[in-house]
Amino acid sequence: MNDFTFKKYPTVDYMLRTTWNAVVKHYTAQAVKHDITMSLGFALLAIDPKVGTPSTALGPKMGMEPTSLSRTLKNLEERDLIRRKPNPKDARGVIIELTADGKHLRDNTREVVMHFNKVMEDEIGREKLNVFIEVAQQIRDLIAENKVNNISKSVQ
Repeated sequence: MNDFTFKKYPTVDYMLRTTWNAVVKHYTAQAVKHDITMSLGFALLAIDPKVGTPSTALGPKMGMEPTSLSRTLKNLEERDLIRRKPNPKDARGVIIELTADGKHLRDNTREVVMHFNKVMEDEIGREKLNVFIEVAQQIRDLIAENKVNNISKSVQ
């Protein structure tokens, strides 16, 4: 396989990376229309619009590190899209609530995501998307189970 090229033999990581980059580019273009970033839109979607969400639940829900999450929440708060209030169930915690503007922007963000998914389903089909989701989950599980960390000597 001396003539290996990504075009001729696309690897799993290459396909994931280039596909994700295309999705990010699409969502970034949509977010700019509302003067936000994709990350801010993603955060708005993670917050329950009716009762808010405990701040401790947001990081795991979004797959974000605490430092990045703190920066994102600070940005949302400065834009008056969220407010923090004491968690009645845990005095040490905080509930993140959406403001009226935050709810409106969350609704717009949700529409963009739902439209994207509808187009994917219409064009690709539910059956193929279900297979894609199943395969993506299996890839995540293999990585989580450390099944990809042992590189054989023949590869090195």
